[in-house]
Amino acid sequence: MKYMMFVITDSQPDTESDESDVDLWVDPLDASGKRIIGEVLQPQSESRVVRVRDGKRYVTDGPFTETKEVICGFDILEVEDLDEAIEIASRHPMARNGQLELRPFMVWE
Repeated sequence: MKYMMFVITDSQPDTESDESDVDLWVDPLDASGKRIIGEVLQPQSESRVVRVRDGKRYVTDGPFTETKEVICGFDILEVEDLDEAIEIASRHPMARNGQLELRPFMVWE
């Protein structure tokens, strides 16, 4: 199964932050083929929101929502099941410094 893992900041990190090098998490997963790709994202100030309404395109800066949590990166995992995805996510430094959202890819018939 493929999972998108969103890496998200958190206004209330663990009391003991994890300063470990994220490469200690990345390298073994890349070598095993369980991590397909991952990237750090530019800040929200660089994002644009695109919508089309009544045939007209609107592009705005943002999103600038009233939230303290921001998606700052992502990884795509290919694993056996949700339990394995959770185990992998729990070892990521941002599991303690932020939060990780796991979302399965849609399986189309």
